[in-house]
Amino acid sequence: MKLSDKLVKDIMSKDCVTVTLLDNVYEIALKMKQHDIGFVGVLDGDTFIGGVTDRDLVIRGYAEKHSGSTAVETVMTKGMTTVNPTTTVDEAAKIMAQHQIRRLPVTDNGKLVGIVAIGDLAVRGSYEDEAGEALSQISKERTLVGSH
Repeated sequence: MKLSDKLVKDIMSKDCVTVTLLDNVYEIALKMKQHDIGFVGVLDGDTFIGGVTDRDLVIRGYAEKHSGSTAVETVMTKGMTTVNPTTTVDEAAKIMAQHQIRRLPVTDNGKLVGIVAIGDLAVRGSYEDEAGEALSQISKERTLVGSH
């Protein structure tokens, strides 16, 4: 199998940590700490409806002075870009670069089956070129604080 033929299902993290709309910001933060992760999927029943990143918690949660009891819906990202397990790694890298995202949920018939993080592109199969290109696209046009 050529590198360009490798599929998302071959490199994705399959052990997805999730919450429901009944959970709150504190519970999300606790799960992130317990599992040492920066993304939690949000499910409605079995259906993937969005996600929360550690950055979402800070920007939409705590920086807006929301308490730990704030509902998931307040901080979650809805309508996230997703791919299916048979998407090629090359295509996933292009999608991540195009949408400037570092984590790409993998769904199958609306169910969350995995996550591809920018690091997975490099670490799980020698995709340094794809990861580098995706990361450079994601990081492009971002101005660092104090770099004027």
